[in-house]
Amino acid sequence: MGLLHLRGRGGGRGRLRRRRRRRGAEGVTRTVRDATFDVLRRHGLTTVFANPGSTEITLLTGLPPDLEFVLALHEGSVVGIATGWATAHDRPALAVLHTTAGLGNAVGALATARVNRVPLVVLVGQQDRRHLAYRPFLAGDLDGLAGSHPVWVGRPERPQDVPGMVARARHEAVTGRGPALVIVPSDDWAAPADDEEHPAPTVLRHAGAADPDAVAELAALVDDADAPALVVGADADHPATWAALVALAERLGCPVWQEPFAARAGFPQDHPRFAGHLPAGRARLRAALAGHDLVLAVGAPVLRQYPFEPGPLVGPGTRVALVTDDAEDAHHSVADLALLAPPAAVCRALATAVRARAATPVAGPDRTAPAPPGPGEELRAGHVLAALAARLPAESVVVEETPSSRPDLHRLLPARRPLGFLSAAMGGLGFALPAAVGVRMARPGTPVVAVVGDGSSLYAIQALWTAAHYGVGVLVVVLANGRYAVMDRLAEQHGGRAPWPAFTEVSVSGLATALGCPARRVEDHDDLLAVLDAEVPGLGTRRTPLVLEVAVVPDAGFAP
Repeated sequence: MGLLHLRGRGGGRGRLRRRRRRRGAEGVTRTVRDATFDVLRRHGLTTVFANPGSTEITLLTGLPPDLEFVLALHEGSVVGIATGWATAHDRPALAVLHTTAGLGNAVGALATARVNRVPLVVLVGQQDRRHLAYRPFLAGDLDGLAGSHPVWVGRPERPQDVPGMVARARHEAVTGRGPALVIVPSDDWAAPADDEEHPAPTVLRHAGAADPDAVAELAALVDDADAPALVVGADADHPATWAALVALAERLGCPVWQEPFAARAGFPQDHPRFAGHLPAGRARLRAALAGHDLVLAVGAPVLRQYPFEPGPLVGPGTRVALVTDDAEDAHHSVADLALLAPPAAVCRALATAVRARAATPVAGPDRTAPAPPGPGEELRAGHVLAALAARLPAESVVVEETPSSRPDLHRLLPARRPLGFLSAAMGGLGFALPAAVGVRMARPGTPVVAVVGDGSSLYAIQALWTAAHYGVGVLVVVLANGRYAVMDRLAEQHGGRAPWPAFTEVSVSGLATALGCPARRVEDHDDLLAVLDAEVPGLGTRRTPLVLEVAVVPDAGFAP
Protein backbone atom coordinates (compact mmCIF):
# COMPACT_ATOMS: atom_id res chain seq x y z
CA MET A 1 0.00 0.00 0.00
CA GLY A 2 2.97 2.31 0.34
CA LEU A 3 3.06 3.19 -3.35
CA LEU A 4 -0.65 3.96 -3.43
CA HIS A 5 -0.35 6.01 -0.25
CA LEU A 6 2.38 8.15 -1.79
CA ARG A 7 0.46 8.58 -5.03
CA GLY A 8 -2.71 9.63 -3.22
CA ARG A 9 -1.11 11.77 -0.48
CA GLY A 10 -3.13 9.85 2.06
CA GLY A 11 -4.30 6.22 2.22
CA GLY A 12 -8.08 6.64 1.89
CA ARG A 13 -8.01 9.51 -0.57
CA GLY A 14 -5.33 7.71 -2.64
CA ARG A 15 -7.44 4.57 -2.95
CA LEU A 16 -10.51 6.60 -3.87
CA ARG A 17 -8.58 8.55 -6.50
CA ARG A 18 -7.19 5.30 -7.94
CA ARG A 19 -10.69 3.81 -8.23
CA ARG A 20 -11.97 6.93 -9.98
CA ARG A 21 -9.15 6.87 -12.49
CA ARG A 22 -9.70 3.20 -13.21
CA ARG A 23 -13.44 3.62 -13.74
CA GLY A 24 -13.05 6.82 -15.78
CA ALA A 25 -15.07 9.98 -15.84
CA GLU A 26 -18.39 8.22 -16.53
CA GLY A 27 -17.96 5.43 -13.98
CA VAL A 28 -17.20 2.81 -16.67
CA THR A 29 -14.48 0.30 -15.88
CA ARG A 30 -11.25 1.09 -17.70
CA THR A 31 -10.40 -1.72 -20.11
CA VAL A 32 -7.31 -3.18 -21.70
CA ARG A 33 -8.51 -1.48 -24.92
CA ASP A 34 -8.57 1.92 -23.17
CA ALA A 35 -5.09 1.40 -21.74
CA THR A 36 -3.75 0.29 -25.13
CA PHE A 37 -5.21 3.36 -26.83
CA ASP A 38 -3.27 5.50 -24.34
CA VAL A 39 -0.07 3.64 -25.28
CA LEU A 40 -0.78 4.24 -28.97
CA ARG A 41 -1.34 7.94 -28.33
CA ARG A 42 1.87 8.23 -26.32
CA HIS A 43 3.88 6.80 -29.20
CA GLY A 44 2.11 8.58 -32.06
CA LEU A 45 0.48 5.39 -33.37
CA THR A 46 -2.88 7.02 -33.96
CA THR A 47 -3.42 6.02 -37.62
CA VAL A 48 -4.77 2.48 -37.86
CA PHE A 49 -4.18 0.69 -41.18
CA ALA A 50 -6.38 -2.39 -41.40
CA ASN A 51 -8.62 -4.79 -43.25
CA PRO A 52 -10.92 -5.83 -40.41
CA GLY A 53 -12.01 -9.31 -39.41
CA SER A 54 -14.20 -10.76 -36.70
CA THR A 55 -11.38 -11.14 -34.17
CA GLU A 56 -10.70 -7.38 -34.36
CA ILE A 57 -14.29 -6.16 -33.96
CA THR A 58 -13.91 -5.61 -30.21
CA LEU A 59 -10.82 -3.48 -30.83
CA LEU A 60 -12.02 -1.42 -33.78
CA THR A 61 -15.73 -0.79 -33.20
CA GLY A 62 -16.34 2.73 -31.92
CA LEU A 63 -12.78 4.01 -32.23
CA PRO A 64 -12.15 7.29 -30.37
CA PRO A 65 -12.21 10.31 -32.71
CA ASP A 66 -8.46 10.95 -32.32
CA LEU A 67 -7.65 7.53 -33.83
CA GLU A 68 -7.89 7.56 -37.63
CA PHE A 69 -8.91 4.34 -39.42
CA VAL A 70 -7.57 3.67 -42.95
CA LEU A 71 -9.10 0.75 -44.83
CA ALA A 72 -7.28 -1.27 -47.48
CA LEU A 73 -8.92 -4.12 -49.38
CA HIS A 74 -6.17 -6.73 -48.88
CA GLU A 75 -3.73 -7.31 -46.05
CA GLY A 76 -0.76 -6.99 -48.39
CA SER A 77 -1.97 -3.48 -49.19
CA VAL A 78 -2.56 -2.78 -45.49
CA VAL A 79 1.08 -3.51 -44.67
CA GLY A 80 2.35 -1.92 -47.89
CA ILE A 81 0.55 1.37 -47.23
CA ALA A 82 1.71 1.34 -43.60
CA THR A 83 5.27 0.70 -44.81
CA GLY A 84 5.17 3.72 -47.12
CA TRP A 85 3.64 5.87 -44.37
CA ALA A 86 6.29 4.82 -41.84
CA THR A 87 9.09 5.38 -44.34
CA ALA A 88 7.92 8.90 -45.15
CA HIS A 89 7.37 9.81 -41.49
CA ASP A 90 10.58 8.08 -40.34
CA ARG A 91 8.70 6.52 -37.41
CA PRO A 92 6.63 3.39 -36.81
CA ALA A 93 3.18 2.82 -38.29
CA LEU A 94 0.38 0.67 -36.87
CA ALA A 95 -1.24 -2.16 -38.83
CA VAL A 96 -4.01 -4.49 -37.68
CA LEU A 97 -4.32 -7.95 -39.27
CA HIS A 98 -7.00 -10.63 -39.06
CA THR A 99 -5.77 -13.85 -37.43
CA THR A 100 -4.36 -16.68 -39.62
CA ALA A 101 -5.89 -15.59 -42.93
CA GLY A 102 -4.92 -11.94 -42.62
CA LEU A 103 -1.41 -12.56 -41.33
CA GLY A 104 -0.86 -15.16 -44.03
CA ASN A 105 -1.94 -12.72 -46.74
CA ALA A 106 0.45 -10.09 -45.35
CA VAL A 107 3.61 -12.22 -45.01
CA GLY A 108 5.16 -11.04 -48.29
CA ALA A 109 4.61 -7.39 -47.37
CA LEU A 110 6.02 -8.01 -43.88
CA ALA A 111 9.11 -9.55 -45.48
CA THR A 112 9.56 -6.41 -47.58
CA ALA A 113 9.18 -4.20 -44.50
CA ARG A 114 11.84 -6.26 -42.74
CA VAL A 115 14.36 -6.11 -45.60
CA ASN A 116 13.60 -2.42 -46.15
CA ARG A 117 14.13 -1.93 -42.40
CA VAL A 118 10.85 -0.16 -41.80
CA PRO A 119 9.44 -0.19 -38.24
CA LEU A 120 5.86 -1.45 -37.96
CA VAL A 121 3.71 -2.30 -34.95
CA VAL A 122 1.37 -5.07 -36.06
CA LEU A 123 -1.61 -6.20 -33.96
CA VAL A 124 -2.81 -9.64 -35.02
CA GLY A 125 -6.24 -10.80 -33.92
CA GLN A 126 -6.71 -14.22 -32.34
CA GLN A 127 -9.82 -16.14 -31.34
CA ASP A 128 -11.34 -15.77 -27.87
CA ARG A 129 -8.83 -16.82 -25.23
CA ARG A 130 -11.46 -18.84 -23.35
CA HIS A 131 -11.72 -21.58 -25.98
CA LEU A 132 -8.32 -21.53 -27.67
CA ALA A 133 -7.58 -24.94 -26.16
CA TYR A 134 -10.30 -26.42 -28.40
CA ARG A 135 -8.76 -25.13 -31.64
CA PRO A 136 -11.82 -23.09 -32.70
CA PHE A 137 -12.65 -21.80 -36.18
CA LEU A 138 -10.20 -19.07 -37.36
CA ALA A 139 -7.65 -19.87 -34.65
CA GLY A 140 -4.13 -20.81 -35.64
CA ASP A 141 -0.50 -21.06 -34.59
CA LEU A 142 0.20 -17.41 -35.29
CA ASP A 143 3.56 -17.15 -33.54
CA GLY A 144 5.52 -18.71 -36.40
CA LEU A 145 3.25 -18.02 -39.37
CA ALA A 146 5.29 -15.02 -40.55
CA GLY A 147 8.53 -16.97 -40.15
CA SER A 148 11.65 -14.97 -39.38
CA HIS A 149 10.37 -11.76 -40.94
CA PRO A 150 9.13 -10.10 -37.72
CA VAL A 151 11.85 -8.64 -35.53
CA TRP A 152 9.80 -9.66 -32.48
CA VAL A 153 6.58 -11.51 -31.69
CA GLY A 154 4.69 -11.04 -28.42
CA ARG A 155 1.85 -13.18 -27.10
CA PRO A 156 0.41 -11.85 -23.81
CA GLU A 157 -0.01 -14.38 -21.03
CA ARG A 158 -3.00 -12.45 -19.70
CA PRO A 159 -5.14 -9.63 -21.12
CA GLN A 160 -3.59 -7.01 -18.85
CA ASP A 161 -0.20 -7.60 -20.49
CA VAL A 162 -1.39 -6.25 -23.86
CA PRO A 163 -0.66 -2.51 -23.34
CA GLY A 164 2.87 -3.21 -22.13
CA MET A 165 3.47 -5.57 -25.04
CA VAL A 166 2.31 -2.94 -27.52
CA ALA A 167 4.76 -0.48 -25.95
CA ARG A 168 7.51 -3.07 -26.22
CA ALA A 169 6.54 -3.87 -29.82
CA ARG A 170 7.04 -0.21 -30.68
CA HIS A 171 10.50 -0.32 -29.08
CA GLU A 172 11.41 -3.59 -30.82
CA ALA A 173 10.21 -2.25 -34.19
CA VAL A 174 12.37 0.86 -33.85
CA THR A 175 15.51 -0.81 -32.53
CA GLY A 176 15.14 -3.92 -34.70
CA ARG A 177 14.01 -1.87 -37.71
CA GLY A 178 11.20 -4.06 -38.90
CA PRO A 179 7.72 -5.36 -38.08
CA ALA A 180 6.99 -6.32 -34.47
CA LEU A 181 3.87 -8.41 -33.87
CA VAL A 182 1.52 -8.65 -30.89
CA ILE A 183 -1.05 -11.46 -31.02
CA VAL A 184 -4.17 -10.47 -29.09
CA PRO A 185 -7.18 -12.75 -28.38
CA SER A 186 -10.44 -10.99 -29.16
CA ASP A 187 -11.78 -11.06 -25.60
CA ASP A 188 -8.67 -9.39 -24.16
CA TRP A 189 -9.75 -5.92 -25.25
CA ALA A 190 -12.79 -5.85 -22.95
CA ALA A 191 -10.92 -7.16 -19.89
CA PRO A 192 -10.36 -4.70 -17.01
CA ALA A 193 -7.03 -2.92 -17.12
CA ASP A 194 -4.61 -2.88 -14.23
CA ASP A 195 -2.36 -0.10 -15.47
CA GLU A 196 -2.55 1.72 -12.14
CA GLU A 197 -0.61 -1.13 -10.55
CA HIS A 198 1.29 -2.18 -13.66
CA PRO A 199 1.64 0.77 -16.07
CA ALA A 200 2.98 0.12 -19.56
CA PRO A 201 6.71 0.89 -19.50
CA THR A 202 8.27 3.73 -21.41
CA VAL A 203 11.25 2.35 -23.32
CA LEU A 204 13.94 4.72 -24.55
CA ARG A 205 16.15 4.10 -27.52
CA HIS A 206 19.76 4.99 -26.80
CA ALA A 207 21.50 6.91 -29.55
CA GLY A 208 24.93 5.76 -30.61
CA ALA A 209 28.00 7.83 -31.44
CA ALA A 210 31.13 7.39 -33.48
CA ASP A 211 33.91 5.96 -31.31
CA PRO A 212 37.06 8.09 -31.90
CA ASP A 213 39.41 5.09 -31.86
CA ALA A 214 37.29 3.19 -34.37
CA VAL A 215 37.12 6.23 -36.65
CA ALA A 216 40.90 6.62 -36.42
CA GLU A 217 41.40 2.98 -37.43
CA LEU A 218 39.07 3.40 -40.38
CA ALA A 219 40.75 6.69 -41.39
CA ALA A 220 44.13 4.95 -41.40
CA LEU A 221 42.77 2.26 -43.70
CA VAL A 222 41.37 4.91 -46.07
CA ASP A 223 44.57 6.97 -46.05
CA ASP A 224 46.58 3.84 -46.86
CA ALA A 225 44.56 3.30 -50.05
CA ASP A 226 45.68 4.77 -53.36
CA ALA A 227 42.28 4.67 -55.07
CA PRO A 228 39.33 4.37 -52.69
CA ALA A 229 35.69 4.18 -53.80
CA LEU A 230 32.49 4.63 -51.83
CA VAL A 231 29.47 2.32 -52.11
CA VAL A 232 26.31 3.68 -50.50
CA GLY A 233 23.08 1.95 -49.58
CA ALA A 234 19.56 2.43 -48.36
CA ASP A 235 20.61 2.97 -44.74
CA ALA A 236 22.42 6.14 -45.81
CA ASP A 237 19.17 7.73 -47.01
CA HIS A 238 18.96 10.52 -44.46
CA PRO A 239 19.72 14.25 -44.83
CA ALA A 240 22.52 14.13 -42.23
CA THR A 241 24.14 11.07 -43.84
CA TRP A 242 23.86 12.56 -47.33
CA ALA A 243 25.59 15.73 -46.15
CA ALA A 244 28.35 13.76 -44.44
CA LEU A 245 28.88 11.52 -47.48
CA VAL A 246 29.07 14.49 -49.84
CA ALA A 247 31.76 16.02 -47.62
CA LEU A 248 33.65 12.71 -47.50
CA ALA A 249 33.42 12.07 -51.24
CA GLU A 250 34.62 15.57 -52.03
CA ARG A 251 37.44 15.24 -49.51
CA LEU A 252 38.57 11.97 -51.09
CA GLY A 253 37.81 13.05 -54.66
CA CYS A 254 36.54 9.51 -55.27
CA PRO A 255 33.57 7.99 -57.11
CA VAL A 256 30.40 7.03 -55.26
CA TRP A 257 28.40 3.98 -56.35
CA GLN A 258 24.89 2.96 -55.29
CA GLU A 259 24.49 -0.62 -54.07
CA PRO A 260 22.61 -3.10 -56.31
CA PHE A 261 18.90 -3.66 -55.57
CA ALA A 262 18.79 -0.65 -53.27
CA ALA A 263 15.55 0.11 -51.44
CA ARG A 264 16.51 3.78 -51.18
CA ALA A 265 19.15 6.18 -52.50
CA GLY A 266 22.20 6.70 -50.29
CA PHE A 267 23.68 9.74 -52.04
CA PRO A 268 22.48 12.61 -54.29
CA GLN A 269 22.50 10.96 -57.70
CA ASP A 270 22.92 14.25 -59.57
CA HIS A 271 26.20 14.98 -57.74
CA PRO A 272 29.41 15.05 -59.87
CA ARG A 273 30.95 12.31 -57.69
CA PHE A 274 28.08 9.87 -58.36
CA ALA A 275 29.26 7.05 -60.62
CA GLY A 276 26.02 5.08 -61.01
CA HIS A 277 24.38 1.89 -59.78
CA LEU A 278 26.53 -1.17 -59.31
CA PRO A 279 25.56 -4.31 -61.22
CA ALA A 280 24.66 -7.36 -59.17
CA GLY A 281 26.48 -10.04 -61.18
CA ARG A 282 29.93 -10.81 -59.75
CA ALA A 283 31.89 -10.47 -62.98
CA ARG A 284 30.33 -7.11 -63.85
CA LEU A 285 30.69 -5.99 -60.23
CA ARG A 286 34.41 -6.73 -60.26
CA ALA A 287 34.76 -4.89 -63.56
CA ALA A 288 32.95 -1.81 -62.22
CA LEU A 289 35.20 -1.63 -59.15
CA ALA A 290 38.42 -2.52 -60.96
CA GLY A 291 41.23 -0.10 -60.19
CA HIS A 292 40.07 0.59 -56.63
CA ASP A 293 42.18 -0.86 -53.85
CA LEU A 294 39.62 0.02 -51.16
CA VAL A 295 35.82 -0.14 -51.25
CA LEU A 296 34.17 1.66 -48.32
CA ALA A 297 30.52 0.64 -48.07
CA VAL A 298 28.26 2.93 -46.05
CA GLY A 299 24.76 1.83 -45.05
CA ALA A 300 24.84 -1.02 -47.56
CA PRO A 301 25.34 -4.78 -47.40
CA VAL A 302 28.65 -5.94 -48.85
CA LEU A 303 27.96 -6.69 -51.64
CA ARG A 304 24.47 -7.86 -52.66
CA GLN A 305 24.61 -10.05 -55.78
CA TYR A 306 22.31 -11.94 -58.13
CA PRO A 307 22.33 -14.50 -59.62
CA PHE A 308 25.13 -16.68 -58.27
CA GLU A 309 28.35 -16.56 -60.25
CA PRO A 310 31.64 -18.21 -59.30
CA GLY A 311 34.57 -16.03 -58.36
CA PRO A 312 35.29 -13.41 -55.74
CA LEU A 313 33.13 -10.35 -55.12
CA VAL A 314 36.04 -7.95 -55.65
CA GLY A 315 39.30 -8.23 -57.48
CA PRO A 316 42.66 -9.19 -55.98
CA GLY A 317 44.25 -6.47 -53.90
CA THR A 318 40.94 -4.75 -53.15
CA ARG A 319 40.12 -4.35 -49.48
CA VAL A 320 36.61 -3.78 -48.17
CA ALA A 321 35.45 -1.73 -45.19
CA LEU A 322 31.91 -1.31 -43.91
CA VAL A 323 30.12 1.36 -41.88
CA THR A 324 26.65 0.26 -40.81
CA ASP A 325 24.24 0.42 -37.91
CA ASP A 326 22.81 -2.99 -38.80
CA ALA A 327 24.49 -5.90 -37.05
CA GLU A 328 23.21 -8.44 -39.60
CA ASP A 329 24.97 -6.61 -42.43
CA ALA A 330 28.17 -6.56 -40.41
CA HIS A 331 28.00 -10.29 -39.65
CA HIS A 332 27.23 -11.25 -43.26
CA SER A 333 29.87 -9.08 -44.92
CA VAL A 334 33.26 -9.86 -46.43
CA ALA A 335 34.71 -6.67 -44.98
CA ASP A 336 38.27 -6.44 -43.68
CA LEU A 337 36.96 -3.91 -41.17
CA ALA A 338 33.31 -3.45 -40.17
CA LEU A 339 32.31 -0.54 -37.96
CA LEU A 340 28.93 -0.88 -36.26
CA ALA A 341 27.90 2.72 -35.62
CA PRO A 342 25.60 5.48 -36.96
CA PRO A 343 26.73 6.15 -40.56
CA ALA A 344 26.16 9.93 -40.40
CA ALA A 345 28.33 10.36 -37.30
CA VAL A 346 31.11 8.15 -38.66
CA CYS A 347 31.21 9.80 -42.10
CA ARG A 348 31.11 13.27 -40.57
CA ALA A 349 34.11 12.44 -38.38
CA LEU A 350 35.89 10.59 -41.19
CA ALA A 351 35.58 13.57 -43.56
CA THR A 352 37.78 15.62 -41.24
CA ALA A 353 40.15 12.78 -40.31
CA VAL A 354 41.27 11.57 -43.74
CA ARG A 355 43.71 13.42 -45.94
CA ALA A 356 42.35 15.52 -48.79
CA ARG A 357 43.03 14.33 -52.33
CA ALA A 358 42.73 15.66 -55.84
CA ALA A 359 39.47 14.69 -57.52
CA THR A 360 39.60 11.77 -59.95
CA PRO A 361 37.41 11.87 -63.09
CA VAL A 362 33.99 10.25 -62.72
CA ALA A 363 32.15 9.38 -65.93
CA GLY A 364 28.79 9.06 -64.20
CA PRO A 365 25.64 7.50 -65.62
CA ASP A 366 24.59 8.21 -69.18
CA ARG A 367 21.53 10.44 -68.77
CA THR A 368 20.93 10.77 -72.53
CA ALA A 369 17.24 10.49 -73.27
CA PRO A 370 16.21 8.17 -76.12
CA ALA A 371 15.15 9.81 -79.34
CA PRO A 372 11.36 10.24 -79.59
CA PRO A 373 9.64 7.42 -81.48
CA GLY A 374 9.12 8.03 -85.17
CA PRO A 375 5.77 7.79 -87.00
CA GLY A 376 4.19 4.41 -86.29
CA GLU A 377 6.94 3.50 -83.83
CA GLU A 378 5.86 2.13 -80.48
CA LEU A 379 6.67 3.64 -77.10
CA ARG A 380 9.42 2.18 -74.95
CA ALA A 381 9.88 2.46 -71.21
CA GLY A 382 12.82 4.82 -71.79
CA HIS A 383 10.54 7.30 -73.57
CA VAL A 384 8.17 7.36 -70.60
CA LEU A 385 10.94 7.66 -68.01
CA ALA A 386 12.72 10.42 -69.94
CA ALA A 387 9.46 12.36 -70.18
CA LEU A 388 8.95 12.01 -66.44
CA ALA A 389 12.54 13.01 -65.70
CA ALA A 390 12.15 16.21 -67.71
CA ARG A 391 9.10 17.26 -65.69
CA LEU A 392 9.31 15.96 -62.11
CA PRO A 393 10.56 18.48 -59.53
CA ALA A 394 13.61 17.59 -57.45
CA GLU A 395 11.57 17.00 -54.29
CA SER A 396 9.54 14.22 -55.91
CA VAL A 397 9.43 10.71 -54.45
CA VAL A 398 9.65 7.96 -57.07
CA VAL A 399 8.47 4.55 -55.88
CA GLU A 400 9.69 1.86 -58.24
CA GLU A 401 8.59 -1.65 -59.16
CA THR A 402 9.44 -2.27 -62.79
CA PRO A 403 12.15 -4.95 -62.89
CA SER A 404 12.70 -5.12 -66.66
CA SER A 405 12.92 -1.31 -66.97
CA ARG A 406 14.88 -0.65 -63.78
CA PRO A 407 18.22 0.11 -65.52
CA ASP A 408 16.56 2.87 -67.56
CA LEU A 409 14.79 4.21 -64.46
CA HIS A 410 18.07 4.37 -62.52
CA ARG A 411 19.79 6.05 -65.46
CA LEU A 412 17.12 8.61 -66.30
CA LEU A 413 15.44 9.38 -62.96
CA PRO A 414 18.15 10.24 -60.41
CA ALA A 415 17.20 10.74 -56.77
CA ARG A 416 18.04 14.36 -55.98
CA ARG A 417 16.74 14.59 -52.40
CA PRO A 418 16.61 12.18 -49.44
CA LEU A 419 13.65 9.82 -49.86
CA GLY A 420 13.72 10.60 -53.55
CA PHE A 421 13.67 6.90 -54.45
CA LEU A 422 11.94 3.95 -52.83
CA SER A 423 11.84 0.30 -53.86
CA ALA A 424 11.58 -3.21 -52.39
CA ALA A 425 15.01 -4.52 -51.49
CA MET A 426 13.78 -8.09 -51.13
CA GLY A 427 12.56 -8.24 -54.73
CA GLY A 428 8.95 -9.24 -54.05
CA LEU A 429 6.16 -7.71 -56.09
CA GLY A 430 3.17 -5.82 -54.71
CA PHE A 431 5.12 -3.17 -52.77
CA ALA A 432 5.31 -0.03 -54.87
CA LEU A 433 1.66 0.78 -55.45
CA PRO A 434 0.50 0.61 -51.79
CA ALA A 435 3.78 2.08 -50.54
CA ALA A 436 3.33 5.11 -52.79
CA VAL A 437 -0.15 5.59 -51.36
CA GLY A 438 1.29 5.48 -47.83
CA VAL A 439 4.10 7.91 -48.67
CA ARG A 440 1.64 10.40 -50.12
CA MET A 441 -0.66 10.02 -47.08
CA ALA A 442 2.27 10.91 -44.86
CA ARG A 443 3.47 13.76 -47.11
CA PRO A 444 0.37 15.25 -48.72
CA GLY A 445 2.25 18.20 -50.23
CA THR A 446 5.03 16.14 -51.87
CA PRO A 447 4.81 14.90 -55.47
CA VAL A 448 4.74 11.09 -55.29
CA VAL A 449 4.95 8.92 -58.41
CA ALA A 450 4.77 5.13 -58.53
CA VAL A 451 6.43 3.67 -61.63
CA VAL A 452 5.34 0.05 -61.93
CA GLY A 453 5.05 -2.68 -64.50
CA ASP A 454 1.59 -3.91 -65.33
CA GLY A 455 2.41 -7.33 -63.91
CA SER A 456 3.66 -5.74 -60.70
CA SER A 457 0.56 -3.56 -60.38
CA LEU A 458 -1.74 -6.58 -60.29
CA TYR A 459 -0.22 -7.87 -57.05
CA ALA A 460 -1.70 -4.97 -55.06
CA ILE A 461 -4.21 -3.31 -57.37
CA GLN A 462 -6.68 -3.06 -54.46
CA ALA A 463 -4.61 -0.22 -52.98
CA LEU A 464 -6.06 2.07 -55.66
CA TRP A 465 -9.41 1.97 -53.87
CA THR A 466 -7.76 3.27 -50.69
CA ALA A 467 -6.08 6.06 -52.67
CA ALA A 468 -9.36 7.06 -54.29
CA HIS A 469 -11.49 6.79 -51.15
CA TYR A 470 -9.15 8.84 -48.96
CA GLY A 471 -8.24 11.41 -51.61
CA VAL A 472 -4.56 10.48 -51.92
CA GLY A 473 -3.08 12.43 -54.84
CA VAL A 474 -0.52 9.90 -56.03
CA LEU A 475 0.38 9.47 -59.71
CA VAL A 476 0.72 5.83 -60.80
CA VAL A 477 2.54 5.31 -64.10
CA VAL A 478 2.05 1.74 -65.32
CA LEU A 479 4.47 0.56 -67.99
CA ALA A 480 2.14 -1.90 -69.69
CA ASN A 481 3.77 -4.46 -71.95
CA GLY A 482 1.27 -7.24 -71.22
CA ARG A 483 3.78 -9.75 -69.92
CA TYR A 484 6.36 -10.58 -67.27
CA ALA A 485 9.13 -9.18 -69.43
CA VAL A 486 11.94 -9.66 -66.93
CA MET A 487 11.06 -13.36 -66.66
CA ASP A 488 10.99 -13.65 -70.46
CA ARG A 489 14.50 -12.19 -70.64
CA LEU A 490 15.79 -14.53 -67.93
CA ALA A 491 14.31 -17.52 -69.76
CA GLU A 492 16.09 -16.40 -72.93
CA GLN A 493 19.37 -16.13 -71.02
CA HIS A 494 18.90 -19.76 -69.98
CA GLY A 495 18.46 -20.79 -73.59
CA GLY A 496 14.80 -21.74 -73.39
CA ARG A 497 11.34 -20.54 -74.25
CA ALA A 498 9.12 -19.25 -71.46
CA PRO A 499 6.04 -21.49 -70.93
CA TRP A 500 3.93 -18.69 -69.43
CA PRO A 501 1.63 -16.69 -71.70
CA ALA A 502 1.30 -12.95 -72.15
CA PHE A 503 -1.66 -11.24 -70.49
CA THR A 504 -2.39 -8.51 -72.99
CA GLU A 505 -6.13 -8.87 -72.30
CA VAL A 506 -5.68 -7.19 -68.88
CA SER A 507 -6.65 -3.51 -68.71
CA VAL A 508 -5.03 -1.88 -65.68
CA SER A 509 -6.82 1.39 -66.41
CA GLY A 510 -10.10 -0.52 -66.54
CA LEU A 511 -9.38 -2.18 -63.19
CA ALA A 512 -8.48 1.19 -61.69
CA THR A 513 -11.72 2.72 -62.91
CA ALA A 514 -13.68 -0.19 -61.44
CA LEU A 515 -12.02 0.54 -58.09
CA GLY A 516 -13.11 4.17 -58.24
CA CYS A 517 -9.70 5.53 -59.25
CA PRO A 518 -9.38 7.96 -62.21
CA ALA A 519 -7.35 6.38 -65.01
CA ARG A 520 -6.54 6.64 -68.68
CA ARG A 521 -4.60 4.61 -71.20
CA VAL A 522 -1.86 6.27 -73.25
CA GLU A 523 -0.51 4.77 -76.48
CA ASP A 524 1.00 7.78 -78.29
CA HIS A 525 4.12 9.81 -77.47
CA ASP A 526 2.46 13.16 -78.09
CA ASP A 527 -0.47 12.11 -75.91
CA LEU A 528 1.99 11.06 -73.18
CA LEU A 529 3.74 14.43 -73.21
CA ALA A 530 0.44 16.29 -73.20
CA VAL A 531 -0.96 14.43 -70.20
CA LEU A 532 2.28 14.78 -68.24
CA ASP A 533 2.43 18.49 -69.03
CA ALA A 534 -1.12 18.81 -67.73
CA GLU A 535 -0.78 16.64 -64.60
CA VAL A 536 2.80 16.89 -63.27
CA PRO A 537 2.80 20.62 -62.34
CA GLY A 538 -0.08 20.04 -59.90
CA LEU A 539 1.18 16.82 -58.32
CA GLY A 540 1.99 18.48 -55.02
CA THR A 541 -1.55 19.78 -54.55
CA ARG A 542 -3.79 17.20 -56.24
CA ARG A 543 -6.30 15.40 -54.02
CA THR A 544 -7.24 12.49 -56.27
CA PRO A 545 -5.05 9.68 -57.56
CA LEU A 546 -4.44 9.14 -61.25
CA VAL A 547 -3.37 5.99 -63.08
CA LEU A 548 -1.65 6.35 -66.44
CA GLU A 549 -1.48 2.98 -68.19
CA VAL A 550 1.15 3.56 -70.87
CA ALA A 551 1.43 0.93 -73.59
CA VAL A 552 5.10 0.07 -74.17
CA VAL A 553 6.95 -2.68 -76.01
CA PRO A 554 9.09 -4.98 -73.82
CA ASP A 555 12.70 -3.96 -73.36
CA ALA A 556 14.99 -6.17 -75.41
CA GLY A 557 17.78 -6.72 -72.89
CA PHE A 558 18.18 -7.16 -69.18
CA ALA A 559 21.27 -7.81 -67.09
CA PRO A 560 21.29 -7.94 -63.28
